[in-house]
Amino acid sequence: MTEMPQSSTPSKSLVINLHRQLTQVMPFAEMDPAHVDLFIESAAEHYFEPDEVILQPSSGLAQVLYFVRQGSVVGRRGIAEEFAEARRIDTGEFFPVSAVVAGRAVTSVYSALGDCFCLAIGRATVLKLAEVSPPFAAFVSQRLLRFLEMSRKLVQRTYASEVFTALSLETPLGALPRRQAVSVRTGQPLRDALMKMHETRVGSVLVLDSEGRLAGILTRDDVVSRVALAGLDLGSLIQDVMSPHVKFLQAHDTAQDAALMMSRYGIRHVPVLEGDQVVNVVSERDLFSAQRLSLKSVSSAIRSAPDVLSLQVSSGEVRQFAQTLLGQGVQSRQMTALISHLNDLICERLVQLFCDKHCLDLTDFAWIALGSEGRGEQTISTDQDNALVYRNGLGAEAKAKFLEFAQDVNAGLDACGFPFCKGQIMASNPALCLSEEEWLGKFANWIEHGSPEALLRSSIFFDFRVLAGNASLTEAMRDLVRTRSMATPRFIKQLADNSARSQVPLNWHGGVEATKVDGRDCLDLKMGATAIVVDVARIFALSKGIDATNTRVRLEQVGQALGLAAREYESWVTAFEFMQTLRLNIQIQKTAVADNPNLIELASLNDIDRSILKESLKTIRQLQQRLELDYAR
Repeated sequence: MTEMPQSSTPSKSLVINLHRQLTQVMPFAEMDPAHVDLFIESAAEHYFEPDEVILQPSSGLAQVLYFVRQGSVVGRRGIAEEFAEARRIDTGEFFPVSAVVAGRAVTSVYSALGDCFCLAIGRATVLKLAEVSPPFAAFVSQRLLRFLEMSRKLVQRTYASEVFTALSLETPLGALPRRQAVSVRTGQPLRDALMKMHETRVGSVLVLDSEGRLAGILTRDDVVSRVALAGLDLGSLIQDVMSPHVKFLQAHDTAQDAALMMSRYGIRHVPVLEGDQVVNVVSERDLFSAQRLSLKSVSSAIRSAPDVLSLQVSSGEVRQFAQTLLGQGVQSRQMTALISHLNDLICERLVQLFCDKHCLDLTDFAWIALGSEGRGEQTISTDQDNALVYRNGLGAEAKAKFLEFAQDVNAGLDACGFPFCKGQIMASNPALCLSEEEWLGKFANWIEHGSPEALLRSSIFFDFRVLAGNASLTEAMRDLVRTRSMATPRFIKQLADNSARSQVPLNWHGGVEATKVDGRDCLDLKMGATAIVVDVARIFALSKGIDATNTRVRLEQVGQALGLAAREYESWVTAFEFMQTLRLNIQIQKTAVADNPNLIELASLNDIDRSILKESLKTIRQLQQRLELDYAR
């Protein structure tokens, strides 16, 4: 069993400096000052020489938690020095957190990198602090999640002064002011419902059953189409006229969920339920009355745009809307979902406009999004990746018309800020404008006979999603991908081998491996982080027959399929979302280096973001290593 290191008690002047230093880092920045003092009073200062071993598996049960006050420590796990997995612990970080909390031996050898000064507290003090200080308890149990939350708050404060908003889109609907829903009961005559709509001056009423559960809705459109035009008697029962399928949300859903539902389905009111009882009705005005720019206003402008020029204006508003969301503290997964949704609408509107111009029938083809748009996780700066599938048997003349149509849509997307794909992954490429049968052959060939190089180029096609047209034309494609991927181990292994070529930018001792660009230490957030997660999630999903294309959903479903503890696959999601947040931040603020929208200067990060960046990269490397162990060489 390890003993407390022989050390000195911090002097009074050092205690004052320590308090100032500690309150600048997590978790001390969120702790009660008295609890910070308890940490300092219980700590012993210890010095370690360069390369001196601090802890190792043979030390026994870990009874000491170290805080690196100055210098760095490296933890290596492996039987040989050159093959050991390394983790660097820098100033302001703890080790070995998990071993101390669990009361077990460490699994790594921890040694000093140069001269190193640490504060050490016993396990009893750690457990006491965890009991009296919720921020400390949360930190030691969920370090990465706590870092991410702190980082997100800093981003929110940065943008909050730049936006004008009265409501966070992360507000649960149950927390909004409640109003009595205008409703009628099943069994009442239509006349009663129309009278209530007139008296309350509303355009719709909810229909509840005898137990107060939501049964349907009656809108002005229903009155016109099913009553007036049909000449229906006003004594008819309400349930004979109402629309039985009502879009609704639960009280734990967020304002963002309501906004997205309103935009997606073109509705203005969303009933809110607790269990099966209606407790509120949220309107578009509730969500956006205090905002200069709303999801509804942007999406409505896109849907009604008469030409490409109008869509260009709307596409510029997407960036402004994204900045508003950052100011509200909206998380990256919601940001990318909303941005992708608006970009979907732009593409869908272009398809509609040019479909009319070329006299095409929307039931004869499907416009397919690939890559990040196919996954529903686009950032601000993205090129276009798309393809087209059309009905079997339409012939060469139809293909020529579809290619002309696709050229116009691709040009329209370019005009709206989505540059042409340099690799020609676009529907205007004859090789990607194919019939159902041709696409089935293409996917079958990739899976059964594709070379590693061909699979490297084709990986984004496995993220396909229909944006406009006839979605049923892709059902056979999706079935083929799901069934044959699972049944072809060679295919999965080749994908895993390709993924192993991409290296997470961590050096031999676990520090971030920077790349010099214009004399600055930089990191490519896409190639060194998010692209690796996307690739690994895709391969695992294909191997497990998971249909989802969104990376977050894939990671969650893969973790469940592998039988992992939720905290493990949630850490994958957390690391991915943090990297996405950094990408969004530099793209919106246009602070990228060398015109690369994914390149960030490490010196521009604050202490918290630097810490979580390193933790996230370690998590991504562990995820990649899991794939390699399961499927690669």
